[in-house]
Amino acid sequence: MALEAIQTVTQAEAKAKADREAAAAQAKQRLADAQREAKQIVEQARQQAREEARQMMAEAESKAAQLTGEELTRAAADCDTLKQNARGRLEEAAQLIVGRVVER
Repeated sequence: MALEAIQTVTQAEAKAKADREAAAAQAKQRLADAQREAKQIVEQARQQAREEARQMMAEAESKAAQLTGEELTRAAADCDTLKQNARGRLEEAAQLIVGRVVER
């Protein structure tokens, strides 16, 4: 009976040791899986951030090009107006110059 009890205890201890080792291995594997998954999530987030930054830059460049075009159009219209005003006063300026030359 004492021998059976010793064997039972020995078997129970061996089973407990095997269970602990299996649990430790399982925990180690779960940790490795979680770390791998975390790295994957971080890389996906970085990739998404890079893509969003590229998209924002493209939108900003497009908007800048549009605004530049609008400003150039406005500046060209202002130049045309100034040219027309100057041409309109060209005859008057010529007469003023001729009048001053003749007075001398």
